[in-house]
Amino acid sequence: MLVRMDIKTIVVAGGPVPSLVTLMPRQHKDGEAVELPIRIGVIEATAISSAANGHQDRPKTHDLLLNTVERLGARFVGVAIVDVRDTTFYANLMLEDAVGHRLDVDCRPSDALALAVRAGVPVWADDKVLAAATMPDFAGVERDERKQELERFHDFVEDLNADDFHD
Repeated sequence: MLVRMDIKTIVVAGGPVPSLVTLMPRQHKDGEAVELPIRIGVIEATAISSAANGHQDRPKTHDLLLNTVERLGARFVGVAIVDVRDTTFYANLMLEDAVGHRLDVDCRPSDALALAVRAGVPVWADDKVLAAATMPDFAGVERDERKQELERFHDFVEDLNADDFHD
C-alpha cells in the first residue's frame, strides 16, 4: 500500500557530509515512526531545494525531462519510493500517456523528488519501505515520556496522606 508523503527537510551538504532529504507521512499518529531519511547527492539536493524554493532559471536536466514528457502528450501523476535494499532506495516515476495508460519508470529517489517538486505531483512511499527505513518521532517519544512521568507524579501525590509526613 502506498502512503502519501511530504518533504520535511532538505539538507544540502558538502565535503564528507552527505546531503539528505527527509520525507514524512502526510498523516501520522504521535509517537509512530514518521521520518524517512534518504541520502542523496549534493547536486540532486540542490535541484530539489531550488525547485521547492521556486528558483527557476534556464532549464536543468529535471526540467528538460518534465518538458519532454509533457511535449509528448504524457504527464507526471506522482512518484513513489517503492523499495529499499540495505541503504539503497528505489523509486518510480508514475506517468500517464496521452490515452490514459499508466506507466511506471524506474529512477533514483532523488531524481523522482526533483521532478515531483517541479511538476507539483504527490510523493508516495510503499508501506514496506516505511516499515524498514523510518526513524522514530523522537519529539513524540519525548512527549509520551513526559506525560507518563507526570502521571506517575500525580498518582504519587494522590496517594499521599498526612501520616506520610510524621516520624
